[in-house]
Amino acid sequence: MAKNILIVDDAAFMRMMIKDILTKNGYNVAGEAENGAKAVEKYKEISPDLVLMDITMPEMDGIQALKAIKAADASAKVIMCSAMGQQAMVIESIQAGAKDFIVKPFQQDRVIEAVKKVVG
Repeated sequence: MAKNILIVDDAAFMRMMIKDILTKNGYNVAGEAENGAKAVEKYKEISPDLVLMDITMPEMDGIQALKAIKAADASAKVIMCSAMGQQAMVIESIQAGAKDFIVKPFQQDRVIEAVKKVVG
């Protein structure tokens, strides 16, 4: 069965790009959110197998959303995405429970490799 994935990014074109990569590779995009607050709501609604989440977003950033999702579901699987390859953010994400980290601009192979590693 296809894995359900929630895509979280404040840029619609980024969500579209990720969705395209995932659907071409047999994954199901179960939902999308444009900020961390919506991501937490959506997560509780659809309980996806995986969340691909941007770090820099309005209202609630990805790290805060990651912490909120992990608080609601300790087994949640989240891969963080960010244009900034900032070590501190990567470390903070991993400490907060992220399973992996993808840097933008996305390489399709890297996205799929990360997703396969986390949910198969």
